[in-house]
Amino acid sequence: MEFTGIPVAALDFYDDLEVDNTRSFWEAHKSVYLEQVRAPVVALTDALAQEFGEAKVFRPYRDVRFARDKTPYKTHQGAFVGVAPATGWYVEVAAPGVRVGGGTYHASGPQLAAIRQAMADARTGAVLERILRDLRTGGFEIGGERLKTTPRGFEKDHPRIELLRMRTVLGSKRYGFEPFVHTAELLDRVRDDWRRLRPLVSWLAEHGS
Repeated sequence: MEFTGIPVAALDFYDDLEVDNTRSFWEAHKSVYLEQVRAPVVALTDALAQEFGEAKVFRPYRDVRFARDKTPYKTHQGAFVGVAPATGWYVEVAAPGVRVGGGTYHASGPQLAAIRQAMADARTGAVLERILRDLRTGGFEIGGERLKTTPRGFEKDHPRIELLRMRTVLGSKRYGFEPFVHTAELLDRVRDDWRRLRPLVSWLAEHGS
């Protein structure tokens, strides 16, 4: 299937699902999900696979076994290309529109320790600072889970203490409802932004192992 954009019907589907997140709604509109949401996302990630790798297109069902919120369906469709544990590129379709991102969304104890050692190092830490600065200049938001306190083993006056407080590191950009998301131009936008995110993804993959 050739990628031609994310249909307006995909965003409308999630608008309605947020209001009526029930099995009866899902069953009545499952064909809309399959044809207007999942199929275009698969086509988009297939078109990107040669350069970035095969994507995992996430299932629409929530794991509610231990959750207080028992609504059964996710209110977004995500796809992820991994290059290291919990590290890679992301694209998402939801009621607020389309967004892209890249980085590490979860770090195990050893992985986080390795990343922090690289952040603390004068050379590799400076490289990461430059990568993040360039992404911000390019319109990306830099976020992730962050400690309020000083991580164990580091001084609170460390020159890169703000980096060291980060438990995850993510760069993201929201396209929202821009007209191009409904056209084949979205493929070029995602490809270009994933390329811009590659230095961050590569740094985290290299130093988190």
